[in-house]
Amino acid sequence: MNNFFIVILDGNGVGELPDAALYKDEGSNTLGNIAEVVGGLHLPNLQKMGLGNIIPIKGMPPVEKPSASYGKMKEVSKGKDSTTGHWEIAGLKVDKDFSYFPDGFPDGIINKFLDLTGCKGVLGNVAASGTEIIKLLGDEHIKTGYPIVYTSADSVFQIAAHEDVIPLDRLYEICEITRNQVLVEPLVVGRVIARPFVGKSNEYKRTVYRKDFSLDPFEPTVLDLLHENNIPTVAIGKINDLFNYRGIKFQEKSKSNKEGFDKLIECSSKYQNSLIFCNLVDFDVYYGHRNDPLGFANALGEFDSFIPSLLSPLDETDYLVITADHGNDPTMVSTDHSREYVPLIFYNKKMTPLNLGIRATFSDVGKTVAEFFDLKMNKLKGNSFLPKKQV
Repeated sequence: MNNFFIVILDGNGVGELPDAALYKDEGSNTLGNIAEVVGGLHLPNLQKMGLGNIIPIKGMPPVEKPSASYGKMKEVSKGKDSTTGHWEIAGLKVDKDFSYFPDGFPDGIINKFLDLTGCKGVLGNVAASGTEIIKLLGDEHIKTGYPIVYTSADSVFQIAAHEDVIPLDRLYEICEITRNQVLVEPLVVGRVIARPFVGKSNEYKRTVYRKDFSLDPFEPTVLDLLHENNIPTVAIGKINDLFNYRGIKFQEKSKSNKEGFDKLIECSSKYQNSLIFCNLVDFDVYYGHRNDPLGFANALGEFDSFIPSLLSPLDETDYLVITADHGNDPTMVSTDHSREYVPLIFYNKKMTPLNLGIRATFSDVGKTVAEFFDLKMNKLKGNSFLPKKQV
């Protein structure tokens, strides 16, 4: 079918990067630390593919003859968020500094937000965990009707609202105004995120109707390159939002890992001669940010059980990359992303597996995709790891 699959295991880092201290992430190792805390990971399919050959992982000793090529990749862009990670995977080095607000947003931004959105006030305006801030401010939000505004270590402006207080359509409208009219140059904020929730006091729960309002990538990515050359690009889940839908021909919606699994199987037969780019978000959203290593390990087990179904429909013309966009070590004190290497597993049924070593940039993935589709003359960063006989 001549498809190239990229599957992002959101937040699955494999050890701190050399500059981790700049981000206060010393000691981060998402997969390694989870394995230690839970008494070892049992992921037989990923182990067979070579995951345990990348770094030491308790319960997953390296295998002598892995079924896939393996390695790890270094992030060279600034930051440690989803936008930066995905853009670099797609062949773009992000040199521009995003705007961060560790102490909350200044009065000028908040006043502009109130003026343009028509909101009468805001709650929060701090860097916080999303689940904790709705627990803390949910009752006051219902009483006042004011949206809860908060940020994190990432370049994000997050707006939480109870669906019975600010309906989804209105919340999305507020986010669009914030994206397009409030956070304008010289500000460079990666994402405005709608964070709807439901429930009552002490029982508030975020819903699956989160929506991200992103910037366009600063330069062309592999998605743009493929799109310009009439090669179909298929985005599953969060990929659509992170690239602000640019360079994407077919948008496949998913709100969970399970829905992502189903979409991957569906797309493997629905499309051909295409890039199929999927983000599996549950690891990051439900377990990394909530410091839940056991839940994270269980989600990895679910993905591992899915692998035979993922590989079965692939033929000798299909290639698959399994990687991540950053770390999110749930064993650390912080609930933020962590600055880490990410794993690289590269699979094809007829390819001789290799140790791909430490790749100098995430962009090696995008470069490999371009080579696979015979688009050799391009300005993408990175170096292809496609076998030479296939180039």
